Amino acid sequence: MNPEPAFNGLYVPLVTPFTTDLRLAPDALARLADEALSAGASGLVALGTTAESATLTAEEQQTVVRICSAACRAHGAPLIVGVGTNDTAAAITSLRELAAAGDVAAALVPAPPYIRPGEAATLAHFTALAEHGGLPLVVYDIPYRTGQTLSAGTIAALSRLPGIVGIKHATGVIDATTVQVLGAPQPGFAVLGGDDVVLSPLVAAGAHGGIVASANLRTADYADLISLWHRGSVAPARSLGAELARLSAALFAEPNPTVIKGVLHAQERIPSPAVRMPLLAASAGTVHRAALLAGSRARQVSPA
Repeated sequence: MNPEPAFNGLYVPLVTPFTTDLRLAPDALARLADEALSAGASGLVALGTTAESATLTAEEQQTVVRICSAACRAHGAPLIVGVGTNDTAAAITSLRELAAAGDVAAALVPAPPYIRPGEAATLAHFTALAEHGGLPLVVYDIPYRTGQTLSAGTIAALSRLPGIVGIKHATGVIDATTVQVLGAPQPGFAVLGGDDVVLSPLVAAGAHGGIVASANLRTADYADLISLWHRGSVAPARSLGAELARLSAALFAEPNPTVIKGVLHAQERIPSPAVRMPLLAASAGTVHRAALLAGSRARQVSPA
């Protein structure tokens, strides 16, 4: 019997709240972290793409990790931290620093972006990180950002490496590779959905959970969706999955996390909808449509 992976259920990659003048809003971040875990999330992800991590200073990144670590400690939940670089040596250094700081359960690391080193080099990259980084790794397979696709064979090889504990599967489709990955799971290796709109069918097909940006909103419902599929409650899972897919589509109608932040601000949960350039704030009309799907907590936002 295959052991269950350490990472299953819902993981919420938190936004980074800013003030209107684009300063970090630590109190708002602490509230979001506590709310997500109180609502049923299994854990949090800090410094993911949703957190606008590329625009944060090193000091701000440390603050975000510290706040999320404290929330996870209080709830007895794991924290995953994003580490994104196409420099293997730099990634190892970042992983070692996180490992030394403690309180980080795993790192979420994309396949080397932009330079497209190929699958053999990508496997060598992750082997080096797993051997020398000092932290368990969740591979982030997102080809429409990295520029390269990982085959089922490469994913299987990654899943057998000691220290690689899961994959965030965000290929944009459920295809033959997805079916192969879910059909022959490595013991203890988690497959986590990363494309919010197709989270429901992915979990239905055997995924262990998801890293779901949309779950900054309606966290309890996204956690329930995963739980319903795992319990075999097909009819309510299908119904809730279809409803949440409509919400996710609305939240990704403009670049992430602009709409999510707009709705969180409309719900008075963060001090502003501000994002840092090169992102621009989502349009009022898009936020209004998403807010209606996000639930009764959202106050009215006048459409453009």
